[in-house]
Amino acid sequence: MSEKNSPRKADKIVAVKGMNDIMPPESAVWEALEARVRELMRRFSFENVRTPIVEPTSLFVRGLGEVTDIVEKEMYSFEDRLNGEALTLRPENTAGVVRAAVEHSMLYNGPKRLYYMGPMFRHERPQRGRYRQFHQIGAEALGFGGAEIDAEVILMAHMLWKELGLADIELQINSLGQPNERNSHRAALIQHFESHLDLLDEEAKRRLHLNPLRLLDSKNPGMQAVIESAPKLIDFLGDASREHLETVKKILDAHRVSYTVNPRLVRGMDYYNLTVFEFVTTKLGSQGTVCAGGRYDYLIEQIGGKPAPAVGWAMGVERVLELIKESGVALRQPGLDVFAVITDVANLQAVMPSLHVLREAGLSVQMQASTSEGMPSMKSQFKRADASGARFAFVFGPDELASGQVTVKSLRDSNVPQATLRIDEMATWAASLYPTV
Repeated sequence: MSEKNSPRKADKIVAVKGMNDIMPPESAVWEALEARVRELMRRFSFENVRTPIVEPTSLFVRGLGEVTDIVEKEMYSFEDRLNGEALTLRPENTAGVVRAAVEHSMLYNGPKRLYYMGPMFRHERPQRGRYRQFHQIGAEALGFGGAEIDAEVILMAHMLWKELGLADIELQINSLGQPNERNSHRAALIQHFESHLDLLDEEAKRRLHLNPLRLLDSKNPGMQAVIESAPKLIDFLGDASREHLETVKKILDAHRVSYTVNPRLVRGMDYYNLTVFEFVTTKLGSQGTVCAGGRYDYLIEQIGGKPAPAVGWAMGVERVLELIKESGVALRQPGLDVFAVITDVANLQAVMPSLHVLREAGLSVQMQASTSEGMPSMKSQFKRADASGARFAFVFGPDELASGQVTVKSLRDSNVPQATLRIDEMATWAASLYPTV
């Protein structure tokens, strides 16, 4: 066949920019973190909930607020070609969890503690710790109004950092008060910034009368002085809001959890009131917030449910894993237990039931498969066994199989002598290796 008539090589298709594949061995670290979180949630009596990644666009417009960066700039929204419905890939999941709780009447029999894990989507410029598809783990306590639950969800996140061995995380807290207090503060903010219009950038001027609270987290260096001199919301709080914050602080103090009250701390969604908080680190540059949340007592009603209080947080999985890497913390799933070395392709089918016995006993086992040329050499198989990270090599040679035995060789501890097991003893041996299996 001439080169002219030969089939043209297809262009390679790659992932969308900012939406990343998570491949082994990196995926094992993700699984290890998720396993830690699931165990933590169990101890705090939180139950798993799974919601769709596509929701009605109106859910986020109503719940997050029209004048937010997420709704204005970052959502992946589209029209359903079948029915014209406006849909959006979820940019966060608190609104989705609340929608599900309302739709399924979950609070009919009392409050609920729920958690979720999954991908979120925001159309923004990808950078370290900030991606177009990113993953969050979140906890939502629905139907609880007391400040002690605010403290409990904060303590839960703090316990996770402690158990992961992450020490470089600072807790910042604040109170956004109640709507009437925020309205008074809003009026004062507008008056303050109007008297300094010449110092505001165009984005700040646009937002001034729509959502002046968002001006406080502007990163524009030229606005920092006027932001610093702006009225502080904490000065507008009534007695009940102050007491709520003081109760949270007292509980944190009793648990010896250090924190900073940051009067400039605001959140990017409109649904927050009273307690807000962030866990931040200096190790990740500008993307230093690893977990954030607060109380949102009016969101359930906004989405169509009966009025009920709520509080929760969301954690950025990529950022936490990046921090784990920066901190040198080892976070791994249990490794491979056994690599089966099989010398003759004719023995594969005879060996497979024995490997199944080990797996049923709770061990992870990798079998050396055959190739078009038969089985690799014994030397090659031992190299693969060592590279696999397995703790033991099980050698099924002709002499072993003839006598119903297997040779067990430790690959990680030279002090463990080589041994021979009867094949019918393997389950007992596995139980002694992991007594809790």
